[in-house]
Order: sequence, then C-alpha cells, then structure tokens
Amino acid sequence: MLAYAVKLTQAPGEMTAADVEALRAAGFSDRDVLDIAEVTAYYAYANRIADGLGVNPEGWLPED
Repeated sequence: MLAYAVKLTQAPGEMTAADVEALRAAGFSDRDVLDIAEVTAYYAYANRIADGLGVNPEGWLPED
C-alpha cells in the first residue's frame, strides 16, 4: 500500500493497472484501493494548496 501511495504522489503519470492489481493481490478490495487513492490525492492536494498560498507550517514543526 505504501509503495502505491508513494508512486501516486511522486510519479502519478507512471501509474498502471499493475499497480492496482498489486494491491488486489495483497488483499485490498476495490473500495480499499479507491480509499487509498483518495486519501493520497487529498494530502497531495492540501499540501499543494498550502505551498501555493505560502502557508507556514505550524509552529511546533521542526525546521529543516
């Protein structure tokens, strides 16, 4: 599941049916796959919006 989420985040244009099949082979249902994709996409979206608006991380986050 994590490999799928990382690939979807870092290289969405390289996703193939084989990526979904790997999740199914690991026991995930079609609904599970949809949930994984939606949560991954939501976090990518939220981070992109925050970055685009120049939102600073919360004060409790350590600086790099």
